Amino acid sequence: MNDVVYELRAIFQSCPPETAGAYGRVAARTVRGAVPFPLVLLGRSGTLPGLICLIKPKREIGPREIPRGMNRRNAVRGGQKVPAKKVVLAYSGGLDTSVILHWLKSTHGCEVITFTADLGQGEDLSGIEEKALKTGASKAYVLDLREEFVTDYIFPTLKAGAVYEGLYLLGTAMARPLIAKYLVEIAHREGADAVAHGCTGKGNDQVRFEVSVKALDPNLQVIAPWREWNLRSREDEIAYAKAHGIPLEGISGESIYSRDGNLWHLSHEGGPLEDPWWEPDEELFLLTTAPAAAPGDPEYLTLDFEHGVPVALNGEKLSPVALIARLNALAGKHGVGRVDMVENRLVGMKSRGVYETPAGTVLYLAHQALEHLCLDRETLHYKELVAHKYAELVYYGLWFSPLREALDAFVDATQRTVTGTVRLKLYKGSCTVVGRKSPYSLYREDFATFGADAVYDQREAAGFISLFGLPLRIRALALQEETSKEVSQA
Repeated sequence: MNDVVYELRAIFQSCPPETAGAYGRVAARTVRGAVPFPLVLLGRSGTLPGLICLIKPKREIGPREIPRGMNRRNAVRGGQKVPAKKVVLAYSGGLDTSVILHWLKSTHGCEVITFTADLGQGEDLSGIEEKALKTGASKAYVLDLREEFVTDYIFPTLKAGAVYEGLYLLGTAMARPLIAKYLVEIAHREGADAVAHGCTGKGNDQVRFEVSVKALDPNLQVIAPWREWNLRSREDEIAYAKAHGIPLEGISGESIYSRDGNLWHLSHEGGPLEDPWWEPDEELFLLTTAPAAAPGDPEYLTLDFEHGVPVALNGEKLSPVALIARLNALAGKHGVGRVDMVENRLVGMKSRGVYETPAGTVLYLAHQALEHLCLDRETLHYKELVAHKYAELVYYGLWFSPLREALDAFVDATQRTVTGTVRLKLYKGSCTVVGRKSPYSLYREDFATFGADAVYDQREAAGFISLFGLPLRIRALALQEETSKEVSQA
């Protein structure tokens, strides 16, 4: 008799893990108390005690499909993986993923479904579904994830103040876990047993994708063609595409840079940038004007924040996506947001990257200025430590880790009073904070003034200094005594 895989939308009321385990193997998530979530139950039972659920058969698995001794989801026996039958591919429509689509079908003999995420990369995605189907995909998903990208990934990272190695605003690193999340969701929806990506074996992105997939569904296979095939260059890929009739419309073999873009940033790597002494040509930059060619007059703008989240530009309330898009244009026009850095990759090597993050640069400066106004000293200084760790977690691909979720709780608590307005000046590549105000401001002019005041008795500072410096005074006395002993003995 065949088993049936059921898809449940359930609310756990009082079902402990051991009870659930007695009725079937719960995959995809661990049962943890009274929390609602989608799950997959493998078994013949139609219901579980303590569940309110809607159940529908998703697909039947015949006895010959999964031989005895193998796991049902990833079909592993003796360390050997059974070839995947259906794969969801993270698909950009570029050369790499176009070749990968064909290669998966011809090498693995599997059905391929593509998934393309619109993260605000500025490309025309209207024909990408047709292109994927023409290249051999059985189905193509194209999803607009811009709003979710901003609200659930960019804004939490902004509130944390996370910047990797003091310069990188994490544009690519934040995007990968979101893409991985939907790879897994589509794999579940389509009954796929594997996902695939086009990352090389040298970069960070392979780690970010695969660690995220493991966190969301540890039983899904991940196929990484760049770690399997014998293609080693862009020229090899173009030759493969031509040999197999893969459409190359809109794909050029002339690009010397590896680029990744979304609503938050645009990165540039490779080509002459691999020489850390080489200064990038102006032709490299696509989002920002050369500072020397930027307008000769400064431009002032205001940003309003509520609980650490930007909500208005120049007094106009905007949606998260619209605010970043408009700020990109304003800051980019003035050449703001360029970073040229040599960073430490997770995989162990150093690499050079040039990043354009116009809106992000302005938002980080504004948010930091408001925190300096509204947070007390101890919270502000401790949050700087948290920001460093948060940036590492995001860069390393650990978005779905318990630690990042715990740090989010701390960050959210600090942002309760980070509400107010910041005024900034954009001028020839620079962004300068020139004003800030908040109803929760901890700045008191009557205490801080250098003029006459009636609230601060300067004589009290003497006692504070005496106690604050007491450990150093005691140490100095001890050193004096030791020195005196040495002199007398000599």
